[in-house]
Amino acid sequence: MSAAEFTVVAAPLRQRGVERWRRRSRLVRTLRLVLPALIVLILGGLAGVVVYNSVTAAPQQQAEDDAPIRLVNPRFVGRDDKGRAYVITAASAVRDASDYQRVMLDRPALVLDEEGPDPLRIEARQGVYHEGTRKLDLQGGVKLAGAQGIFETAASLFDTKSGEIVGSGPIHGSGSVGEITAKSYAVQGKGERMIFKGGVKTRLNTN
Repeated sequence: MSAAEFTVVAAPLRQRGVERWRRRSRLVRTLRLVLPALIVLILGGLAGVVVYNSVTAAPQQQAEDDAPIRLVNPRFVGRDDKGRAYVITAASAVRDASDYQRVMLDRPALVLDEEGPDPLRIEARQGVYHEGTRKLDLQGGVKLAGAQGIFETAASLFDTKSGEIVGSGPIHGSGSVGEITAKSYAVQGKGERMIFKGGVKTRLNTN
């Protein structure tokens, strides 16, 4: 075999080749350690994000689930024990979260004996309907309008079972016979009869 068939590698070249191989070996060993650690960190971060979102979203979801149901323009129709029809409407209705027997009404209106010739209408700023007792409590700027005249008072209580309306606050209004003020009142029958009590004062029309 002749000398021309051999490739002679110089010592400096062999040294550089060995150095490159060592650097690649160190890089491979480093990557084998770093890459698994990075994967663990990424998985841990994702798990932390999931747990954080679950913890922070739970109170909000619970609050949404516990939020009271709000009805817009509700309409309740019924009859009293004597078969007389009544209608209760409101701008909105919300059930009391602490007492589900209470339904709070915004700007409620009551029409008693709606099907009769002289229905009685009552309006107020606020109201509460008690499902247990079937009574409607009206408060604030209560106005009554019917065959007996137009009256204003502070509060009224309508019993949907008996169909009667009572009020313990002062009442003032005017009808066909004149003006009247009293400390309390009651509406009986189909609204054709009003009874005034306590400090009753009247001014009759002379015309």
